[in-house]
Amino acid sequence: MDEENRTAQAPALSRDRAKNHTSRGTSCGVVHENTRHSTHFTVVGNHLAQHADLSLTAIGLATHIQSLPAGSPVDIRSLARRFAEGTTRIAAALRELEAHGYLRRNRERTAAGRMVTRTVSCNQPGRKGGGPRRKSAPSPRPADGGGPPPRPEKEPPPRRWRERREPRRRAALPPVPQPAYPTPDLLQTAVGILSGLLHTDPRLQISESDAEHLAPGVATWLEREYTPESVHRALTTALPLKPLGRPAALLAHRLAAQLPPLPPFRPPEQPPVRHPLHNCDTCDRAYRGPEPGTCAGCAHSP
Repeated sequence: MDEENRTAQAPALSRDRAKNHTSRGTSCGVVHENTRHSTHFTVVGNHLAQHADLSLTAIGLATHIQSLPAGSPVDIRSLARRFAEGTTRIAAALRELEAHGYLRRNRERTAAGRMVTRTVSCNQPGRKGGGPRRKSAPSPRPADGGGPPPRPEKEPPPRRWRERREPRRRAALPPVPQPAYPTPDLLQTAVGILSGLLHTDPRLQISESDAEHLAPGVATWLEREYTPESVHRALTTALPLKPLGRPAALLAHRLAAQLPPLPPFRPPEQPPVRHPLHNCDTCDRAYRGPEPGTCAGCAHSP
């Protein structure tokens, strides 16, 4: 009985002392140092802070929106100016929150008759105005108790958060003819013709960029031996009576559709023959002629 039994189990250690607790003094996991807030705080539910399907960006954005006072702007552009995530990530996070019920967008009409969009932030989806949670009605079952219950109606998909679209760009002007030799003087004359069109019809006022686009077309008409007055007349005659939405497009169409034909080919004129100088055999004066001899005055004298 005095021999030591090495196969016996060791007695259980007492858990009264803190050093025997296995959950204390570990190096794993987070340690909270909490201080109770009395002012400037927002209550956020764990259903949002620990949401399994929302991204970290969406959870943080929802927390920021819930901390804002009523009436604060929460559109994509305002949030992008506040945070560094950019419009693409912020728009995606807003769509997540709307799909899970943390945001709701309502179209309302103001007293002036203008339609505006109101964004509603829900700190707990499924509740409205702090009332009790709404419970869905039980699915009706057949009277005989057999067969599966009828399918519930499919809920409409949540509306996507519409991003602010960029302003629509204006369509490009129609192409105009191009001159064979666009010299600076020729293009300057063409721009002067375009600038003077509004004196005949004020509706033909065009911008500087439109004039740069149309100037080669006017220069092509000038190359085809049209005078500036003729080009001016062709662009201002028989204009439509209705207001012109874009006068530069009308001018570009006329320059291309009414382009005159090329002038007939004319061979260059031969320069006059210049004879060498000779001294007259009679009067010794210099004259030009094909052969030496007498000048024309001495040849016709008696």
